[in-house]
Amino acid sequence: MTSPTRAPAAAHQTVYSKDDFVLYRDPKLFWEGNPNCTFICQVTSAWSDRTYDLVTLGVRRSFPNVDPTFMRLLPPTDVMHDIDTAPLSEPASEMVPAAVAWLRQHVRNHTAAPTHPELPPAQH
Repeated sequence: MTSPTRAPAAAHQTVYSKDDFVLYRDPKLFWEGNPNCTFICQVTSAWSDRTYDLVTLGVRRSFPNVDPTFMRLLPPTDVMHDIDTAPLSEPASEMVPAAVAWLRQHVRNHTAAPTHPELPPAQH
């Protein structure tokens, strides 16, 4: 009897920097069938043995000496997606609040006179 072949593991980043945001899956909790096995964390330390110390966002739970096999980088583009894709032709009330805030700040920082642009009236 032959053993089943495994699909190749997905390529992933194996070198992380302090302050990177990562998704961490605790392998022990995963294999125990615990549905709460995946955490959004920030890298707090990188060690010479290529392990990392992580802390979860919010509750600040620590995970020391994590093997990077169980980590995935959370790209900054995902954080900024709503701003990057803001529908500039739509009324401001239809925009995500973060996009409106960014646009206001951008206009304030790039105009010669300190003006506050008027937003179009909301359409119902």
